[in-house]
Amino acid sequence: SGTRGAALKMLHHIRSVSVHPNAESAVEDVAYVAMSARLQAAMDILRGVRDRGERALVFIEHIKMQHRFIELVKREFGLSRVDLINGSTPIPRRQEVVTRFQRHLKRDEGFDVLVLGPKAAGTGLTLTAATHVIHLSRWWNPAVEEQATDRAHRIGQEKSVQVHRLIAEGTIEDRIASIHETKRELADAIVSTGEAALT
Repeated sequence: SGTRGAALKMLHHIRSVSVHPNAESAVEDVAYVAMSARLQAAMDILRGVRDRGERALVFIEHIKMQHRFIELVKREFGLSRVDLINGSTPIPRRQEVVTRFQRHLKRDEGFDVLVLGPKAAGTGLTLTAATHVIHLSRWWNPAVEEQATDRAHRIGQEKSVQVHRLIAEGTIEDRIASIHETKRELADAIVSTGEAALT
């Protein structure tokens, strides 16, 4: 119904605002990042990743934020290129991006960042050159988020992977985290019951 559609649209807007209160603002980089605690946290994490010469996958749902984030990261860290895989990325281009990112397994070239849309990342991508996964926002469905995270946990991963989920207390993101926990507990209970029935 129209009411349900309007409610979902409003929830999407609230989630977008929780990432950045004015994502389309044209202010310069420092001021733009300062407007969002979530962006500040992501940049702090990336500084640590850079200092260790490692690589990160950053999952961002909102398309405009994906592009702005890439520009922020390029300027902040002096990277000439930061690639993006989202729902608009053609399959051949996806493979090109994956191959470029995975080159670090053969010849480690240090710090690198790849930005992805969470749903686009659930399509069998292997990105084991990453040792950090950052979720700028949370998905309603924990399975989508776990599929995204698993891009770095694929067969062939030889290092530990740190997962960073950015949650602001008392916000809709905090509520989504509670929903995730409830869904995981329910899934675990169902699996445990099913396994017990088989023994």
